[in-house]
Amino acid sequence: MNRRFFTRNLALGTALPYLLNGQKSNRRHERPALLKPARLNRGDLVSLITPGSFIPDAGLEKAVKNLEELGLRVATGKNVRAKYGFVAGTDSQRLEDLHAAFANPEVKAVWCARGGYGCTRLLPYIDYHLIRRNPKVFIGYSDITALHMAFLQKTGLVGFHGPVAQSGFTPYTLEHFVAVVMEGQATHTIPLAEAYANPEDSLYKFSTLRKGRVQGELLGGNLSLLAAMAGTEFGLDARNKLIFMEDIEEKPYRVDRMLTQLRQSAHLHQAAGFALGIFAGCDPEEGDDSLTLQETIIDRLADTNVPAVYGLSFGHISHQCTLPMGIMAELDTEAQTLRLLERAVQ
Repeated sequence: MNRRFFTRNLALGTALPYLLNGQKSNRRHERPALLKPARLNRGDLVSLITPGSFIPDAGLEKAVKNLEELGLRVATGKNVRAKYGFVAGTDSQRLEDLHAAFANPEVKAVWCARGGYGCTRLLPYIDYHLIRRNPKVFIGYSDITALHMAFLQKTGLVGFHGPVAQSGFTPYTLEHFVAVVMEGQATHTIPLAEAYANPEDSLYKFSTLRKGRVQGELLGGNLSLLAAMAGTEFGLDARNKLIFMEDIEEKPYRVDRMLTQLRQSAHLHQAAGFALGIFAGCDPEEGDDSLTLQETIIDRLADTNVPAVYGLSFGHISHQCTLPMGIMAELDTEAQTLRLLERAVQ
């Protein structure tokens, strides 16, 4: 028997119920009303899953420790230690953990242990009716952007673009996570992380690309993932939205390419404003024939004529704020703040 052929088809067979279920629930429709999950409290049970890339033992141990230090109880997904090439188990295994976490009434939050490639593979097969019936706090960033976008568009669920569980939970990260997800403050102002960062760290340099103050629905995430979803039913529609974006280790020409793609597919030039995070490692190398990162961003966004800033504290950096997808927010370039205008949790 051809073992490779048998193993591959066994994996596909295991995934078939999810594939069929997802096909039933993925018809195009208008976005449902905004759905805010219950706030997270100390003592709550949190499901730790890996919907994208595999997490090594040390990362998983750190993730569990981080959540326990927040006073949370942790249940790891059944397949959290699975590995299938470059992803954390087969699509069916990762879907099983995702669905099980949302279906379990004792679980109050679903926290991604890490990001990494693999999340977009799941989008057509997720049981969005299950998510809608069981809204929970869902947390992560980077490739988790794909799940945030899909959940918001298919179910209306407010997701939290914030630290993955294995992140370094700095005082800045903890302060803003607790305010948004656990305290559920009616309004919350997110300042820069300058007071927390090393003054010599050039990453945390803020710049105003276009002055102004603007309000809009907060939407966005990792630039590479937003570009990857362009042209799909899960793609970004930036019209009249306050768009936040970040990325890591992408040369300026690639940032240019992705912003150009979103201009042509997601109405990026019709956004209400741009609250850009920190694009770590995205500067050109010495000797490159290239615009700088900032010149590239200005070139692609200048004609939008809306308030825009670079250097807010989110993304692949140590000091991360938590941004709820879908709620109203205000960008103030003079104050150098992003203010959440409503509670993101009930």
